[in-house]
Amino acid sequence: MKPQANDHVAGGKPQTTRRRGVVPKVIPFVAVLVLFTVVSISYPSIRYSQTIVSRLSSDDDGDDPVQPSPAAVNWAGEPPQEAAGDSVVDGNSDREDRENISSNIVDINMVTAAVEEGKVQVAPKSNLEIPASLSFEEVNPVAVEEKVVKVAPRKKSRRSRRRSRRRQRRDAAFTAPRIVSKTEAPPKVPAARSDGGGGDDDDVKVLASEVAYNNEGCNIFSGEWVRDPEGPYYTNLTCDWAIQEHQNCMKFGRPDTEFLKWRWKPEGCELPSFDPEQFLEMVRGKSLAFVGDSVARNHMQSLLCVLSRVAHPVDASNTPDQNFKRWEYRDYDFNITKFWSPYLVRTEKLDPHDNKRPFKLFLDEFDESWTTQIETFDYVIISAGHWFFRPTYFYLNGKIVGCQYCPETDIKHLPSYFSYRRAFQTAFRAINGLESFNGVVFLRSFAPSHFENGPWDKGGDCKRTEPLKKSEKALDDYNLEFYRIQLQELKAAQIEGRRKGMKLRWFDATVPMLLRADGHPSRFGRLPNPNVTLTNDCVHWCLPGPIDSWNDFLVELMKREGGGGGDRKSEF
Repeated sequence: MKPQANDHVAGGKPQTTRRRGVVPKVIPFVAVLVLFTVVSISYPSIRYSQTIVSRLSSDDDGDDPVQPSPAAVNWAGEPPQEAAGDSVVDGNSDREDRENISSNIVDINMVTAAVEEGKVQVAPKSNLEIPASLSFEEVNPVAVEEKVVKVAPRKKSRRSRRRSRRRQRRDAAFTAPRIVSKTEAPPKVPAARSDGGGGDDDDVKVLASEVAYNNEGCNIFSGEWVRDPEGPYYTNLTCDWAIQEHQNCMKFGRPDTEFLKWRWKPEGCELPSFDPEQFLEMVRGKSLAFVGDSVARNHMQSLLCVLSRVAHPVDASNTPDQNFKRWEYRDYDFNITKFWSPYLVRTEKLDPHDNKRPFKLFLDEFDESWTTQIETFDYVIISAGHWFFRPTYFYLNGKIVGCQYCPETDIKHLPSYFSYRRAFQTAFRAINGLESFNGVVFLRSFAPSHFENGPWDKGGDCKRTEPLKKSEKALDDYNLEFYRIQLQELKAAQIEGRRKGMKLRWFDATVPMLLRADGHPSRFGRLPNPNVTLTNDCVHWCLPGPIDSWNDFLVELMKREGGGGGDRKSEF
């Protein structure tokens, strides 16, 4: 049949003329059926894809429910650096979703490609507002699926079921593998639970047991505080040369002394009391470094005081700065050095002459003030915590990627967990990169503060006079998350360092000190002044005080290393 002139389509191709009335009536019905089938198959995929993209664009919104409010931010420096028990959340899954952002990465290109494969129209990648240098937690398909609108089940043909299985395999591609940047390469470790349930405590207990070394059938960090009428090891008068004013609670009139008469009793074994002569013989010819913030300095001063019963060191510091001190016990060829590094990574001040201004944290760069110095030490104790609640700007690869409590609206606001995790990743990367280090590194875990009846800047205080029982206080909120992050990053570093023979050990101060709300200076770290309103110090620890027990732990950990390290001298 010849084509008719009016049968041409817009493209110019001729079509044959069909006679009217001969089109089978079943065709419209089949077309509707096919369209209905396609829509029913595609709809769950569309919803699934849109849910994932929505989570990626909204999870990291900077509203950290665990952090203190901006109004409670401490700009003034120590003492206290953090808000405390008032910043409590309900432990729901949204909290965990936001906090887990800081540990893993989802490849946005992979998500976009999968969405395009499903022929789903979504917002362009640029609208996701996720800097390329940030890392994000893997999307949990179970958690995502819970938010998907359920479609009523339909009876599917065999062909439809095959398509459904192919679609499920394709959707599985949305859970991207971890992609590690050049500045961080820790092995994957167990992630935090996302159900907000009571299993969090069990999870961290399992992690703690995994990173522990040579427990010899007894976990010295699990126990209770029991009365010790023989305490303390020293007084504020016998060690006044090492105790700073804001820790000298007896000098400034603390009326009770019962908080000094407790010792830590592990479950199932004994923790011997500190013997200064035994300690000095054990460390003869060796060196010990403390790396961290003011609580690390607090620990060093406690050790100096418990040793003062038998020996006094020589101050061999080359600076008057209390944050960089070196003490030498020359009769024992033993020295103790303090390296100030509250963030453990390279930092810069916005104003070099003003410590109250926010800091710039270069989270993937080493703080060479200590990373270039510790290689000759036999023992190194690193710790960090309270400074991470301050206003800060975060940098990766030399570029700003976010901030905490900054006034700018064009910078992504991120929680303290983001910087805390990366700081420990970088610190352990520096340690594992040391070429000739043969010593032992202890990660002393975060020591909680104890502000009660208000935050630190609104009358919060720590007035207790004796320890809490384990049944009275549980590890929760930001204390739990900081503790978990330290465990996870230590485990990752242990896996990496084991190939090089590195000795990375766990020193748990969190669990015992969570119960010592009675051991802080409170208002007894200064002279009373009725005309001046000052915050109470529930971050640092009285000397003498419960922090002296850390030296009991230290001796036991050193014994379990068999004396470790080697007879080497350090230079500072």
